[in-house]
Amino acid sequence: MGTLSTPVPAERKQPSHEASRVALVGVHGFGAHHLQNLERLQANGVVRLVAVADPNPPARGALPPGTAVFGTLDELLAGTPALDLVIVATPIQTHAQLALSTLPHADLYLEKPPVASLADFNRLQEAATAAGRSVQVGFQSLGSRALQAIEELLAAGEIGTLLGITATGRWVRDRAYYKRSRWAGKRSLDGIDVVDGVATNPLAHAIATALRIAGAKTVDDLASVETDLYRANDIESDDTSVIRIRTAAGLPITCALTLCAAESVEPYITLQGSEGTAMFYYTEDRLTVSSAAGARETVYNRVDLTEDLLEHRRSTPVTGTIGSATGAPLISPLADSGAFMQVLEAIRTAESPAMIPEQYVTWEGEGEAARAVIVGIEDALERATAAHATFSELGLPWARPAVDAERPVLSLPGGGEQGRAAVLATLQSGAGLAARLSPRPYLHPVRTLAGVTVTDHLPADHSWHLGAGFALQDVNGTNFWGGKTYVRASGRYEERQDHGRIIEVSATSGPGLLGQELSWQAPDGTELLRERRTTRSGQLDHRTWQLELRTELTAVVDSSLGSPGSNGALGSGYGGFFWRLPAPAGAEVFTAESRGEPEVHGSASPWLAWAADFPEGPATLVFAAPAEAQDPWFVRMADYPAVGSALAWERPVELTAGESLVRTFTVWIVDGRLSPAEVAELMAGGFAAG
Repeated sequence: MGTLSTPVPAERKQPSHEASRVALVGVHGFGAHHLQNLERLQANGVVRLVAVADPNPPARGALPPGTAVFGTLDELLAGTPALDLVIVATPIQTHAQLALSTLPHADLYLEKPPVASLADFNRLQEAATAAGRSVQVGFQSLGSRALQAIEELLAAGEIGTLLGITATGRWVRDRAYYKRSRWAGKRSLDGIDVVDGVATNPLAHAIATALRIAGAKTVDDLASVETDLYRANDIESDDTSVIRIRTAAGLPITCALTLCAAESVEPYITLQGSEGTAMFYYTEDRLTVSSAAGARETVYNRVDLTEDLLEHRRSTPVTGTIGSATGAPLISPLADSGAFMQVLEAIRTAESPAMIPEQYVTWEGEGEAARAVIVGIEDALERATAAHATFSELGLPWARPAVDAERPVLSLPGGGEQGRAAVLATLQSGAGLAARLSPRPYLHPVRTLAGVTVTDHLPADHSWHLGAGFALQDVNGTNFWGGKTYVRASGRYEERQDHGRIIEVSATSGPGLLGQELSWQAPDGTELLRERRTTRSGQLDHRTWQLELRTELTAVVDSSLGSPGSNGALGSGYGGFFWRLPAPAGAEVFTAESRGEPEVHGSASPWLAWAADFPEGPATLVFAAPAEAQDPWFVRMADYPAVGSALAWERPVELTAGESLVRTFTVWIVDGRLSPAEVAELMAGGFAAG
């Protein structure tokens, strides 16, 4: 069923030949849009609407004079000879049978999604070929002339190399929407597939348009499809989901969609380029481009898909087979829906959507106008698309636990409620992260004894910031940090295919102890460094615990360990131990000698404290400089909240093959906000690991 608001297309000239005989099946819902469009085309002499079929007849006077009315398609086909085109705009689960019945008699315009299973799609393709018929699928957004403009800007390299595509949809649907029909929100009905979810019906255009921009049309154009499906409404299908696709060419496409937003906004496709971005608001045919050449915005017109199909028919030689490829190509032919149908099939066969717990959902409005709003869904969608991550991988409290290798944790026996062990930190392997994020293991979430989360990961502003861990931006030209690479020669950050990964060879855990053997590998798999990382925890008092992270890096080959700072970016010597914090309120950062980001950043001090009110409560983190060397502190507050100990602030660290470097970091994690005097008193104590 179509749900896209279609701008009025540019008028075509009246044909000099006889108008095409058209029938419409389904005159309500989106069928009403088709009826209005056919009236326009009939007024222009392009078509003649000869018949409609619907078990619920249209209102008197709703049809052009002379239009026959039938209750079913079979009755229409039996009573209406010499049809040129049939338009089917009926419930999803009826598409397959109605389409198969139509093809022996006429060409077909079939609303999206074309059918509800890949098996039916294959049957339909075979039937269309056997009948020699043309089938246009109603993805109206594909008629936008903006798509040609996007193709041209990509070919011209205006936004550089295309790194990924995302689709973001934030719409609102109330209870009445799911009660409009028996099939609304169903995965199946009376044993027949329906698959009426956010990604397959109301926001299906987002996926179809992203696939078309990526050049993915057929089943063979996709390498993989992953689904992460949820529902806040009392329905069977998903109303909030992430669909992550990888094309056969390796391009990632991530679609983050919801019908449970606080308010509806125009959905959009984002093209992530190495030198800029383009955003296509497909319901408005509006394209914005931001690159080194500047910013621009253009609104395009759109080709009507019904007219496109009629033009295709007219351009097919009389001597050719009806609907043959010798005519003008269709904009949205059935065969080009193969990639979309592969996505639909992944959704159809996926685990049933998980119900979002009620504490994460608010309801706005009354009665049938009430609508579910998922708390924080806007931020979740932004994070998902920025990192090409699922809701599970983001660790959202209402999402399914992410599938991760063993996920050992740091815990304190008896430190939790009723004497149970308190989980203080969880180890994420990072193995499934996008290559551009430099996949690596890290700790997240890290919590205070009272349960306040004091790490963040995959934030929208810097999606490669991963909790608490250890990474470097430059090891012999390989970026183990993620994101863009600072290049001395150009004096700027550049998007490069230089991202390495840190692979967990083994991990062991016990109360208060994590041990990891790690391999630092270049993009081609060459091992550059070996790391032995040991993380310990111990409780000091009822509100304070202590984390110690010791890393021993051993060069497998002669290695230069660098940073943007060592490559010429003044004041940007980040790399080494790094801790990304959640968005705080009233944050303070200080050392024994200095206070505030400008003074503390780049300083060398025995300790640094960060005190703030976090979303779950107040907390203070006190970072001790490594015992082996008092490296400068890297601090960010204004742009984003983070603390690091910079290993290569101004110059790289050089290691010969077989040589090792050791750094030991200690962090005190405290419930409540500490004053400088209280931090000094804390630092006078010792390590209390137990």
